[in-house]
Amino acid sequence: MKEIEVLLPGYNCGECGFRGCREFARALLGARDLETDVHLDLCPFLSRERHLEKRTQIEEKLPKIRRLWAEGKVDEGAEIRGVIDGLAADLALAPLPGEPACREDLLVIDRDAEFEVGDVLRYRPLGCPITHFGEIIKIDHGLLTVHMVGPRHLLGDEEFAPRDVGVCMVAAFEGMVSRGRIPEVGETVRFLPEHCMMQKVHSGVIVHSEGKMVRIEGVDLKVW
Repeated sequence: MKEIEVLLPGYNCGECGFRGCREFARALLGARDLETDVHLDLCPFLSRERHLEKRTQIEEKLPKIRRLWAEGKVDEGAEIRGVIDGLAADLALAPLPGEPACREDLLVIDRDAEFEVGDVLRYRPLGCPITHFGEIIKIDHGLLTVHMVGPRHLLGDEEFAPRDVGVCMVAAFEGMVSRGRIPEVGETVRFLPEHCMMQKVHSGVIVHSEGKMVRIEGVDLKVW
């Protein structure tokens, strides 16, 4: 499956109807042919000139990989590697059960701003070039816990009216280890949030680990 995932644009924009490129790749492998409900045209970027060569490679690889997938010979537990940076990660982070995305704790630079649970924020994490949208699910001592609610295309919905709060610091991630090893508390890890639009490896310190659920603080886009 990784062979298909790395050829997809990696934006995790959700336009295809799936949460990210990884889920889209898995759905493509489960489809029998490109005429089914799950097909490459669901991705709006694969029809653009810069991605046409990779689209051709996907079309060439799909029949063989689908056959191996059907025979149970495709290993999803293989190496976890970022798309944009090529770095290896210790684990991939998925949402908590029943939740749409990993939880992020945000520290808004504007300390005078007031918020309520349910507010939708438009922000850019410090050090990240991508605009994020998050819905506040909890407020605790100035930290805003949010779920990612979608990329920029949601701005076309008249009912979607995010508050623009500018640059924020991401203090923590919380989610489930979907791939890779279960880390120990106090360990510094490289991790790949499955909803990350750039599919970039992050780093941070494990402050809580219970089963597959982990909380990672000291989040940094630089990986040493």
